[in-house]
Amino acid sequence: METGKKVEVAGTTLNVYTEGSGSPTIVFLSGGGVTCPVLEYKPIYRRMSKNYRIAVVEKAGYGFSGEMKTPRTVENLVSEDREALRRAGIEPPYVLAAHSYSGLETVYWANSYPDEVKAVLSLDMGVPDYAVLQAEEVPDDKRDKLLAKQHRLLKTIAKGGLLAKLFRNKTENVSGLLTGNELTDEEKKIYRQLFYKNIANSEFIEESRLMTANAEAAVKTGYLKCPCCFYISDMKGMSKQKTWRQAGIEYAEKCSAEIHLSDKGHMMYTRIPDEMSETFLKFLAAHGIGAE
Repeated sequence: METGKKVEVAGTTLNVYTEGSGSPTIVFLSGGGVTCPVLEYKPIYRRMSKNYRIAVVEKAGYGFSGEMKTPRTVENLVSEDREALRRAGIEPPYVLAAHSYSGLETVYWANSYPDEVKAVLSLDMGVPDYAVLQAEEVPDDKRDKLLAKQHRLLKTIAKGGLLAKLFRNKTENVSGLLTGNELTDEEKKIYRQLFYKNIANSEFIEESRLMTANAEAAVKTGYLKCPCCFYISDMKGMSKQKTWRQAGIEYAEKCSAEIHLSDKGHMMYTRIPDEMSETFLKFLAAHGIGAE
């Protein structure tokens, strides 16, 4: 299978996968700890690439990319994504399609470089306001202890064995891709190999440790001003004051976004890719953001 183009950025090698044609390019940005974005988001991007050029940027420590050489601040993450796209020959404008943690990057990117971003598509993206709220309820020391515990567990799972088998449907197959028909047998094999290779990577932990600072940086840029279409799940969040869905709806409303609610989980893009891709394509067409 074609895995993408490797480009040198910030002292490491980042992988950029593309297919389809036209402008603007829909750029898929990964949730935290997604071990192979190129395969993870295939169910939805392969449908949308029939109408647009799509790109998947794999951050340092993800998929086929190399190890991080810079701190995982939102400024660095966005800077490296932008540079990777340009070095892969993919110039603005972009439509940013964000899942989970990358919502922080998306808000920072779209507001800091508005001329580059035509629209935002949320695949249940994390919103900065909610990340800040969670941080207020979970002190730094408690969060760091939780992260250390999580990292130890992931290192054990990465070795395979009984624990990995017991947690299979909550770890390697949490998206359902290994038992579904969206990936070929070869792709499933590669997906599984990269899961165990990447799952305990330090990049994922550092992103989590910097989540509050990154969310605060994104908040300072304001709410999204470009056209936005939000899919929002009923995932369980850490805040006791507000649910993930409530926070998502409130944020989307402040951005004057089109809102779609789903009960198909945080990885809904593997379960309702037809619905999501059709919704996003209609949204882009309604706003005159067509592939040229």
